[in-house]
Amino acid sequence: MQKRLFSGIQPSGNLHLGNYLGAIKQWIELQNEYEAFFCVVDLHAITVPQDPVELRKKTLEIAKIYLASGISPQGGSASGGDPGKPTLFVQSHIQEHTELAWILNTLARLGDLEKMTQFKDKAKLVEKKSGLGEMARKIKEGTFSTEEYKKEQIESVVLDYFNNENKENTNVSLFDYPVLMAADILLYDTNVVPVGKDQMQHIELTRILAERFNKRFGETFVIPEGKLSKEGALIMGLDDPTKKMSKSAPSEYNYIALSDTADTVRKKIKKAVTDSGSEIVYSDEKPALKNLINIYSLLSDKTSEAIVGEYVGKQYSDFKTDLAEVIIGFLTPFQDRLKNISDGDVLAILESGAEKARGLARIKMKQVREKIGLLT
Repeated sequence: MQKRLFSGIQPSGNLHLGNYLGAIKQWIELQNEYEAFFCVVDLHAITVPQDPVELRKKTLEIAKIYLASGISPQGGSASGGDPGKPTLFVQSHIQEHTELAWILNTLARLGDLEKMTQFKDKAKLVEKKSGLGEMARKIKEGTFSTEEYKKEQIESVVLDYFNNENKENTNVSLFDYPVLMAADILLYDTNVVPVGKDQMQHIELTRILAERFNKRFGETFVIPEGKLSKEGALIMGLDDPTKKMSKSAPSEYNYIALSDTADTVRKKIKKAVTDSGSEIVYSDEKPALKNLINIYSLLSDKTSEAIVGEYVGKQYSDFKTDLAEVIIGFLTPFQDRLKNISDGDVLAILESGAEKARGLARIKMKQVREKIGLLT
């Protein structure tokens, strides 16, 4: 019997090369090894404000991107489908996701969620001498100097002030979304969840909640494991190699969108940050260049060593010119496939996938309700 795999992407912002190389490409490689469930997690997207029309459009677009990338789901008929193929569906079409999330909330603790990096970083208190009030006083007196503070200190202080002042305006869902993520995973008796290093803490929370439930109510949930992305699959920003490539980045030069034209790709790669020196080497000491080599390697299936060997004695400009063409060589056929997928085709596949997912979710939730004593 195949082990079960679950993963998903939010329908918000522009999907970029980092999403493909860090997640979808790995899914394609794993889809025949596992009984795979791939989800468009629209309920996670609404933890921040979304335009309703745009959200519906993006939900279909993400599903099309799955298909154009090479995810080969069950057939498009709601009455059947190949059981050996991946299941593709929309999170909100399965009501059991939110029901289980609520039940898991009764087992989750505030301390569990405060440990999540997103909120742990925001909750850090800074020393009084680095406080915003102290900075404001010095600015008013004309004695403030940026040399007195590190950039990280200033950012930390401003974020601390912003978050404490605006706590009452922060959505509970933004704090609680890791519990919904746990429900997404546990609902399908998932064995494996492909994730990046930055998401492993969410898998740990999922495991903790599953173990608490099992200990209190008896064996019910499979304890999932995180499957880390391949080395180099975490793609960093083109304008800042210290941070992940992000669809919410303030600058469009941070990422290569899957919808970018050839000219746009060339322009972005030309402007991509590089390190000092001119020698093309794969080293942690040259994080910007290492990131670009990772992109080249993952799209060409060449090793970093082979790529470096091709550019001995050549300039950064030579490498970046070729990298742009490698990216274009991937995006052009991908975009052609994307254009040929109709809304009707996607809706049929999503309906079929939802039917299969719903069947499993209902069985699991029946067990959960009985275990915790709900009248059924």
